[in-house]
Amino acid sequence: MSEGPESVVRDYYDALRNGDPLEPYFLADESTVKFGISEALFGYDEVSEALQEQTETTAEWTVESRSLTVTDRDGGATFADEVTMAWTDAENGERRRFETRWSGTLVRPEEESTRAGEHEWQFATMHVSAAGEL
Repeated sequence: MSEGPESVVRDYYDALRNGDPLEPYFLADESTVKFGISEALFGYDEVSEALQEQTETTAEWTVESRSLTVTDRDGGATFADEVTMAWTDAENGERRRFETRWSGTLVRPEEESTRAGEHEWQFATMHVSAAGEL
């Protein structure tokens, strides 16, 4: 049974909550881009490094999806969501919480470029922004 793009987005949210590795969800390509609340990452290497650091320095994630919409477009997909997310900074114990908007694209990587543990659909772009002032 193949996983669809909506399943991958929901699995990503679960991985974030569980502290699991997040980089297997992203396309291993120089064109991969991830914009976070306070960061702009270009290329898989930069995205992967930042996600690994995030996993190591944060804990107790909550991710509450309110409006997930995913559209499959023959080999590509788009998604958008409104998400309440919170985490604890593992270094200083500070709890952070944001009302956010998420959007992006998922693609199916070519079979020969797929690494073990990767998903059938992967994020090529992801944009997370705060819904209000910081």
